[in-house]
Amino acid sequence: MLIKIMQLDKFTDYALRVLVTLAVRAPDRVAAAEIARLYGLSANHLAKVATALVRTGFVNSERGRGGGLRLARPACGINIGAVLRSLKQTEPVAECFSSEGICLIAPACGLRAPLAEAQEAFFASLDRYTLADVTKSKAPLLALLTP
Repeated sequence: MLIKIMQLDKFTDYALRVLVTLAVRAPDRVAAAEIARLYGLSANHLAKVATALVRTGFVNSERGRGGGLRLARPACGINIGAVLRSLKQTEPVAECFSSEGICLIAPACGLRAPLAEAQEAFFASLDRYTLADVTKSKAPLLALLTP
């Protein structure tokens, strides 16, 4: 049985960085390429992250001159747990949660319920925080996130 420890992958890590940057730089629009440069990340990969954040309704995107990314709602209305759930909803914590996964002991194993409970506890802990909560140190963050 393959068990993954709940951790952020690069995609969700980068998504949180995008949201923090947009919260600190609000109401300005910020280009995905600029955010990628700030963090020293691949612009191509960050564009995929931005697309996911737009698709899930946390970010708005505007093309063209003066365009860029902006939070779709105030930072106080963006829940960190909800962001991670929306981005990781298809990633199972263990093979037995996957539709493709076939585990030899699945019919008799008692781990499924405790693992589901642990995964929910991970998200529930993050549900207590909004983007506004994690960007309270706005001035120091702004100094770090302004080119």
